[in-house]
Amino acid sequence: MDHFQRSLRNTFVIDPIDRAADRRRDPAWLAAQECDEQSLFIPIWRSQSLFLGQDSPRPVLLSPHQVRTRISESLSSTLLGIRGGRAYFAVELLPDDSAPARLAELGEFQDLRQLAALLDRETGALLAYARAMTYWHARHRFCGVCGSPTFSTEGGHARVCSNDRCGAHHFPRTDPAIIVLVCCGERALLGRKSIWREGQYSTIAGFVEPGESIEAAVAREVWEETGVQITGMDYQSSQPWPFPSSLMLAFRARAARQTIRVDQDELEHARWFTREQVCDGLAAGTLRLPPPVSVSFRLIEDWFDEGSLGGLRGMIEA
Repeated sequence: MDHFQRSLRNTFVIDPIDRAADRRRDPAWLAAQECDEQSLFIPIWRSQSLFLGQDSPRPVLLSPHQVRTRISESLSSTLLGIRGGRAYFAVELLPDDSAPARLAELGEFQDLRQLAALLDRETGALLAYARAMTYWHARHRFCGVCGSPTFSTEGGHARVCSNDRCGAHHFPRTDPAIIVLVCCGERALLGRKSIWREGQYSTIAGFVEPGESIEAAVAREVWEETGVQITGMDYQSSQPWPFPSSLMLAFRARAARQTIRVDQDELEHARWFTREQVCDGLAAGTLRLPPPVSVSFRLIEDWFDEGSLGGLRGMIEA
């Protein structure tokens, strides 16, 4: 399986979608899409999405008429793209907006992270995309150069400083972060933070620093957090992670020795696991792994499934 196909299996990866980069600079075309009754709007309030139902939650997407009558005719929206001949937009409700009350009969705003596993892949990816874009807009209402207010343009994919003497253009950004499963022989290295629930372990992760390659970030983060020196690595896949705005770059790395020196400022504990120990810990309830929607789980799953104990996902869902 190539890297592209690996990434497509990750939650929150959306493909295919036409982001309409060549058309979102056309105000007339955008206005037509916003008024087209086939278009759908994804409402976001306080980084939450609108859902109907609890056991089998269904995302609530709004028509242009519902946006005009239940929210506001002047509310700014962000074009996400065209899919199946239909335009999708994200629309952010201000934190103190009373719109959630006006939308209460349609559904309830809930955290996407808690419900992502219950959604189909395409819908979950669209909601994550909408969350990421509204998060960026909410934090760039003022120019980082001169402090003046900014306004949205290019279908919500740019913000421009309103100060004519500045006029800086700001574009959506995502923070690159590495996430790595380190192996030594038949053992995999997992660590835990003190703030996590009891028994939870995960792969090593951290942000790429300025002036640093992703490979250097992998080696540095593993060394800083666990004192383990890696001898090689292989890129696995990537995952957009909108909590709040990261791009996770996943690796499998190799270590020559199993000696661990934990940085207590970063981790509470780290240890090497065999597949048998993972299996036994899950069965006994003493080990908890990252949620299956995360690429961290995918890294552990791919490693575990290379053994002869069966599929990890089946054990989690049993």
